[in-house]
Amino acid sequence: MTSPLRCTRATTTVLRIAEEIVGAVLDPEMPQVTLADLGIVRGVTSTGSGVEVTITPTYSGCPAMGTIRSDIVAALQAAGFGEVTILTALTPAWTTDWISEAGRAKLRAAGYSTPGAAPRRPDGPVPLTLVPLPRSITCPVCGSTDTRLDSEFGATPCKALYRCLGCREPFDHVKEI
Repeated sequence: MTSPLRCTRATTTVLRIAEEIVGAVLDPEMPQVTLADLGIVRGVTSTGSGVEVTITPTYSGCPAMGTIRSDIVAALQAAGFGEVTILTALTPAWTTDWISEAGRAKLRAAGYSTPGAAPRRPDGPVPLTLVPLPRSITCPVCGSTDTRLDSEFGATPCKALYRCLGCREPFDHVKEI
């Protein structure tokens, strides 16, 4: 019979492995970054017969969440984990401040303009603005700050489409949330 200390260590090791597996899953919309890079993995716990993973969407209504859930389950089950339960935590809301420095570097290397600091809001309702917030954007291709917003809505709702007026290249900017 093993001691409780060994069981605790074994459980901790198994959970650490599960966290690494979940964290390594690629984002389906920006496959240059992992779920850990984006900071959407909130926790992995043991359920006895498997694991429970808590994630936070980058914004409510994110169309990638179904794929992210499926990819997490597939990765964990391929590694031998039994029952996998995915929970969604909406509070606190995800913010682009949760993107790791490694994730920001990967996004820049892939040609994305990375978000600045997320807007700070008091607790309570989020004010609705119908115009884009002013941003100082640097071109990820040439480094120029002479850029223009072409569309507040890019390929996905979390990105805006900009054009560099220096090198004339279009690029996606990950919006500050």
